[in-house]
Amino acid sequence: MMNVVFRPKNNTAFWTLQLSGWGLLTLFEFFFYVYPQQSDLKSIAGFFVTYVVGFAISVLLRYHFRHIRYQSRTMLSLSVIVVSTAILASVLWRWLDVALSIPIHGVVWVKELVNDPRFFRSMVSNIFYHFLVLFCWSALYFLIKFWQEWSDQKERTEKANALAQAAQLQMLRYQLNPHFLFNSLNSIRALIDEDKKTAKAMITELSEFLRYSLISKHYSDVPLDNEIEAIRHYFAIEKKRYEDKLDVSVDIDPLAEDYPVLSFLMHPLVENAVKYGMQTSRMPLKIRIEARVQDGTLTVRVSNTGKWVESGQEDRMLVGTGTGLDNVRQRLENAFPNRHRMDITEEDGWVYISIQMTKDMEDGR
Repeated sequence: MMNVVFRPKNNTAFWTLQLSGWGLLTLFEFFFYVYPQQSDLKSIAGFFVTYVVGFAISVLLRYHFRHIRYQSRTMLSLSVIVVSTAILASVLWRWLDVALSIPIHGVVWVKELVNDPRFFRSMVSNIFYHFLVLFCWSALYFLIKFWQEWSDQKERTEKANALAQAAQLQMLRYQLNPHFLFNSLNSIRALIDEDKKTAKAMITELSEFLRYSLISKHYSDVPLDNEIEAIRHYFAIEKKRYEDKLDVSVDIDPLAEDYPVLSFLMHPLVENAVKYGMQTSRMPLKIRIEARVQDGTLTVRVSNTGKWVESGQEDRMLVGTGTGLDNVRQRLENAFPNRHRMDITEEDGWVYISIQMTKDMEDGR
């Protein structure tokens, strides 16, 4: 079982709260209750001794509580520990207060205190007051501990989610259809002798596409315009391969260009459109990419002629693993929980994949 230990920053926070809390309590008691009634130096000195002792005991309580594995305890057992500890500490506080006040008031003061008929009631009253102070201190101590753990856990969760998204993005890059690279390189090789100018242009497009793939790994979000630019490089390569068999149109609302999206989010969509469209559509294969922003929601749609192929259909050659689209769904769920929607429809010889994303107004996404 994990045992929480205060780090240096927590030590600083503890002593800041400890000094300010006890200081405010002492000043409040002094100016509102002690000073108006007692102005002699011995009484004032005795008062400050009382709160110095209380301060010291609370520090001892802190070291005692740090060795309690409260994470494994029920709230009832922890409450019993806090109450019993506060009772014992309040009794100790009272007796130490009396003992340390003897040099100030003298031994005669002790005899008068003990012989006073109200001694027992006064002791109980003082102990009860000390108990309330220490109980509140203890409760506040554990509340702060729980809050710190909750904050640390939240931070760890956010980091884990960020790492998971980064891992998913990295996995997506590794899952890029290797046939795309192989076919591109083979096409370049074939063009070198036939059309050096076209081969050079294809190499440029491929290098720009791969450069974006490498650079974007450092960012979780990129402007949509960056994604579209990478897709243009991708289609420029595919156009040189398929020539008149591929017809691509891009229609992006200017308001959508700066909208933040997950890097490499759209690539699986356009890759699927080319891969399955080439196998199910009449030539030329038509692909449309559209993006609109309305009321803070970005809608991106990738559509292609052809048909949607579900797993389990007769023609097994057309069935992919679905990993790319599953990856898109998972990344959207992580980045836009309850603020996204992904629809796949087929109508009149067209396949439509539409994604809607709404910014989180708190973090600007």
